[in-house]
Amino acid sequence: MRLDRLNSMEEYILDRGTVSLTEMKEHFNMSTNTIRRDIDELIKRGHIKKVYGGVTAVTTDAPMPISFRRSRNQDGKEEIGVLAREFVNDGEMIFLDSGSTVLYMLPYLRDMTDLTIVTHNLSAMLEVAKYPNLKLIALGGMYNASTSSFIGITTEETLQRYNFGTVFICATGVSLEKGLTNTTYVEAEIKRKVVEKADRVILLADHTKFGISSTISFFPFEKLYAIVTDRKPSEDFLKVIEENNIILSYQDQ
Repeated sequence: MRLDRLNSMEEYILDRGTVSLTEMKEHFNMSTNTIRRDIDELIKRGHIKKVYGGVTAVTTDAPMPISFRRSRNQDGKEEIGVLAREFVNDGEMIFLDSGSTVLYMLPYLRDMTDLTIVTHNLSAMLEVAKYPNLKLIALGGMYNASTSSFIGITTEETLQRYNFGTVFICATGVSLEKGLTNTTYVEAEIKRKVVEKADRVILLADHTKFGISSTISFFPFEKLYAIVTDRKPSEDFLKVIEENNIILSYQDQ
């Protein structure tokens, strides 16, 4: 399907930053004319632009639509969803943030009988609603379509009422220098307030997020309780993880 091809092309460009037309032709085994038509379509999405000989990712504070974020690296996120289940205990209250990766863990929580989930993520709310044995606390606020979440003062004020055993947090970028980062101020503020109320902060992030820094830092890397990812991180990350006794969970350990 063309939509799947366009999503794959956009992910390829965003992961690499700048890509030549020749590289695109070889990687996707497509003609020059087809590549050019698809690139023209991708440019309309606002995340890439043309440069001499190819295309490059556009730096922007606007988050990518959740429909696209959810479709990126689905296999890796499925692995994360399975592994994240091991950090959830029946009888506790957990928080799920607005990241698309948290959605992949929800099917593996459906058999729990005394679990309360708090979230401002509309997509997560709709998924939790499929499982009547799970308790759901939905935070209100102003709806942000690009992140499929509720934001604003109402959301932040409601958060102050709760304490969480475990917070599952996502990030646009994860670096040793800047920690967990996000692209928008309002989302970063919600994340910052949530982690302050948590006993354990667990990062759910696939391998594409490591070594990346976004606009706003909201939590130090070394203060994480655990990291759930789809691939073994690089040696510089592993060193800090070991020094700070952070639990690391990934496939095929």
